[in-house]
Amino acid sequence: MTTVHTLASGSSGNALLVSCGAAHLLVDAGISCRRITTGLAALGLELSDISALLITHTHSDHIAGLQTLLKKSRFPILSSGRVGRELAYRLAGVEPRFQEAELCKQIKIDCLTVTAFPTSHDAPGSCGFRLDGPDGSAGILTDTGYVTQEAEDILPGVDLAVLEANHDVEALRSGPYPYYLKERILGAQGHLCNEDAARFAVTLAEAGASEIVLAHLSKENNTPAMARNAVEAALSAAGFAPVLEVAPRDCLSEAYPVIRRAVCRK
Repeated sequence: MTTVHTLASGSSGNALLVSCGAAHLLVDAGISCRRITTGLAALGLELSDISALLITHTHSDHIAGLQTLLKKSRFPILSSGRVGRELAYRLAGVEPRFQEAELCKQIKIDCLTVTAFPTSHDAPGSCGFRLDGPDGSAGILTDTGYVTQEAEDILPGVDLAVLEANHDVEALRSGPYPYYLKERILGAQGHLCNEDAARFAVTLAEAGASEIVLAHLSKENNTPAMARNAVEAALSAAGFAPVLEVAPRDCLSEAYPVIRRAVCRK
């Protein structure tokens, strides 16, 4: 069975594990190497079990643990070519281990087929991923100001989606962030708000997604209840009732199984 676990999800750090048989893909390393190894140990795994590390982009909450991981592991690192160049410029040891995941092209890693696609974020080369396995398909879309056309084309049909629901717009506008930061988050290269996540959740449910995991929630400008309520209301209005979860911010999540189910209608 293919499963997804989040090790951390939020503006203070992000890491996620997709497992399929003996294949284990780590997506992002935005927490310390120690926290990553602790999370893996709770699943009965070690760094030597990781098949590859996929990087969505180069912001610190997605690569903070990478420098130490480079010293303690041997797995390849995959992302867009632009992310690879940025990483090689910043961190010694990346270049010989980097493998470009050409955008919108499939790459086979053991039993998983990986497709990277561009997102819209203020980090060069940012991308999301679709992962197809024998049991079903998972999609990962976070850190994007809007749902790009490529995401619209590639993600429908996944069985499980890890989908950014970063902020509630009114909570952000009335909150303590400085004006420039509010504008950045709300902009086309910022983050998905609850309402935008809700709209795309409906698109995914229409195409067969049976579970949606809301991720990368802002600690200051959102709450799990606000995110869940916004997305649940949109799904319900459209007549869908997939399993809806919110990824925990600072700890290992439960296992989210990637399996094909009947379309979940109300």
